[in-house]
Amino acid sequence: MAKSNTNEYSPVREAGRIFSLLCDQSERLSLPAEVSQARNAVSFNSSYDQIYFPIPFKETETLAALKGVEGAVAAALADLRYGSASPPRKVSINLERATAFGCQAYMAKVDGLSKLDPEVKKKLKDTDLLAAQSNGYRRMSANLYRTKNEGEYFHIHGSLEATTTLNMIGLEGHRPDLTDYEEIIKVIESHVQRYSVAELEEMNKERRQAGVTAYKHDDFIQTPHGKLNVQEPPWKVSRLDGDAPPTPFPARCNGSTRILEGVKVLELCRIIAGPTVARILAEYGADVLKITSPHLSDVPFFQVDGNMGKHAADLDLKTEEGRRQFEELVADADVVVDGYRPGALEKLGYGPQALAEMAEKRGKGIVYVSEYCFGYEGEWAGRPGWQQIADCVTGIAWAQGQFMGLSNPVVPPFPISDYGTGCMGAIAALSGLYHRATTGGSYHGKASLMHYDLLLFAVGTYPAAVQEVMRAAQPAEFFGLRHCDSVDRISSTVLRGMQKRFPHLYETDVLTERWYSKAYDAEIEVVRPIAEIEGVDNQFVRGSRPNGVDEASWRFDGGEDCRLS
Repeated sequence: MAKSNTNEYSPVREAGRIFSLLCDQSERLSLPAEVSQARNAVSFNSSYDQIYFPIPFKETETLAALKGVEGAVAAALADLRYGSASPPRKVSINLERATAFGCQAYMAKVDGLSKLDPEVKKKLKDTDLLAAQSNGYRRMSANLYRTKNEGEYFHIHGSLEATTTLNMIGLEGHRPDLTDYEEIIKVIESHVQRYSVAELEEMNKERRQAGVTAYKHDDFIQTPHGKLNVQEPPWKVSRLDGDAPPTPFPARCNGSTRILEGVKVLELCRIIAGPTVARILAEYGADVLKITSPHLSDVPFFQVDGNMGKHAADLDLKTEEGRRQFEELVADADVVVDGYRPGALEKLGYGPQALAEMAEKRGKGIVYVSEYCFGYEGEWAGRPGWQQIADCVTGIAWAQGQFMGLSNPVVPPFPISDYGTGCMGAIAALSGLYHRATTGGSYHGKASLMHYDLLLFAVGTYPAAVQEVMRAAQPAEFFGLRHCDSVDRISSTVLRGMQKRFPHLYETDVLTERWYSKAYDAEIEVVRPIAEIEGVDNQFVRGSRPNGVDEASWRFDGGEDCRLS
């Protein structure tokens, strides 16, 4: 193993420590008993033992630890399906793979073009229906800005619509005359600065927008919401009402060792965290059907990575025909993944308790996984949000700015908290399936962006001396980043530095795999599955596709795409 770039500090060793910390909470996290019993079968490895992300939090180590838990639950499921292994199945987690997992949207490619290449848009289905992503001015309605009071910052977030937030601060929804990046920032920030954070919070609440005050962590945990949620576990799995008997797994097909083969997953999500839950389940062999509305916007490029291994269909659940088709799908579903605004599916009659009642009537339980922003308890639990919102409210952004030597918050590079939350949601789904198979009933798994961030604070930042070494290795352009720079500007700057310093992360086919996708009619490159589990085949059986290209049915064929590497 190569010598660590921070001398005494070892990311591999720290990943193991965080994994043990999570295993010690097995009962609280509703993990199968086998996870803690077989913890010594889980190992972490790296050929380099380096810190990759220029972030004060132990992102790679935490992601690796979560992947270790995920792999341990998957191993317990494998024992259920194929018989217990003695000694326990080995689970191996590579830290370079875990790093790639944390920024996989920026490692994905379509015919060699990445998210940051303007030409890639020609390869994608345009699902940015309201130009909230493709228009630079509207895109910056989701960004961090100064407010009226010195030292106070607010992250406005126009989500995928933009006009409501822009109108809220006194701006027009569309400004075709405004195309320069710096001028856009100047115009929008000047309007945000007319208000205090208290005023913005009230305006935001009235319009049900996703913006939030950028808190320092010590201030956040003194709010009623912070005080409550810092005591909550990173994710939860609870039993829903009903007494459905234990649900056996489908019969094995041709000696397959895909632990979720035959398991049907309905995904109702957009963007990253929710789709990551279902993407992981697809890695383990589940038939994942992503349902989107043809009338709702989505980010086109995120579908390249997020829709790997799935089918994707459009249904309008606000129509009689859409509801009829959806309920036919639910009748056979084993797992439902909900990533929409809290309460949205309940209003349509498809919340966790309603689906548990449906499952009770059919005599087979269901696992419902909710992915939230602000957590699942407390006064802010119903607020909408995204990765940057969680990073700002919990204090991650302030800590990032301080790490960079600034006296203001900066949203960290890459949507890492999205991927961490997706992994926690997948663990909840796998655990729910385990409990459904062993004790029966239906289960509700809950994961949130805020709780992933709180887990980062719980495991601690890098020691001061290690952070100093990290800073010294960064290029000058890293320290030129500002609070008001876009997520893509921040991420692309960090990505260039990482590509130069760590070329082994970007060698073709080492951490990624290539597919020919019939739906895109293009070569797709995506990050490989992370966990390696003895006796378990966890790899994709189909490539990626845009939203809405398949029929809304459980008729899956596996031969439309071709793995290239």
